[in-house]
Amino acid sequence: MSSIMSFGLACLGGFALGLVYFASLWLTVQRLPTARHAAALAMGSLLGRVALAVVGFYLIGAGDWRRFLLALASFVAARLLVVRRWGESRPTPVSAEGDAAT
Repeated sequence: MSSIMSFGLACLGGFALGLVYFASLWLTVQRLPTARHAAALAMGSLLGRVALAVVGFYLIGAGDWRRFLLALASFVAARLLVVRRWGESRPTPVSAEGDAAT
């Protein structure tokens, strides 16, 4: 496989990995207020996302630091996109009594 193609695939893979990672983080945060076991949800989500990222970067990098670096840069670009897309909406603060703060 040519270097340009492998670098392009590393960028694409890192971006896809970032989209999955940060979109699943966003979904987890949205579910936390209504989750029955919020701590278990948060910890399970964290472990799953980190495992996915570690394995993904390992496979994408495949021993080449340049592919790893491109994948990491694309991962960060995906984070910027997700934050721009979903980061604007702020949840309504909840008071200690469980009512929405006014």
